[in-house]
Amino acid sequence: MHFEKTGIYHVYNQGNNRQKIFFTRENYQYFLGKIKINVLPFTDILAWCLMPNHFHLMVSVNEVELPKESIKALPGISPSSILLTHKTSTISLNHSIGIMLASYTRAINNQENSSGSLFRSETKAICLNEISGISSEWYSSYGVTFMKVLIPEYQYPQACFNYIHNNPVNARLVTRPEDWEYSSFAELKGLCKETLSNKQKVEELGLVI
Repeated sequence: MHFEKTGIYHVYNQGNNRQKIFFTRENYQYFLGKIKINVLPFTDILAWCLMPNHFHLMVSVNEVELPKESIKALPGISPSSILLTHKTSTISLNHSIGIMLASYTRAINNQENSSGSLFRSETKAICLNEISGISSEWYSSYGVTFMKVLIPEYQYPQACFNYIHNNPVNARLVTRPEDWEYSSFAELKGLCKETLSNKQKVEELGLVI
């Protein structure tokens, strides 16, 4: 993954061989805690959705690297699960996302008495605004449908924003996006307590829920 400051990115991954990655409500909540530790210090989160076998994050990057000591643990999550064997004084967003997925995998393997990779080997980070020649793209892969749009006016953050929030409806898990507990739709609509999304940043970017 490659990140640049001020970039808006769609970050996603899914279960290896399309397997489930969330088995209980507590798993979803635990993963949200990991996002707060490992992603939020670097970004403003614009939209998110956790699905039974994959996840989506839409983020605006503020920093691509931070001092390691600035990454703080939340109650119930060990600091060692954040930093692992990272030896340098700084940590990048790219590496922090890798740590998040690795430590979550260990927790699920312990829970399910399993072993091996939980996620696909490559987490995707698609830039939705053009920075240093990086342009947006979409595609379909391994049972998860992503848009690949050649028309420029559709290559922009609102399309991703809408897609993420409609993912549970498109998967026929719910009939309305606000009925899916594990996404940013309800919090951005003011229907529940905010957890991750930066509503002010969403409004500044002109994104419409």
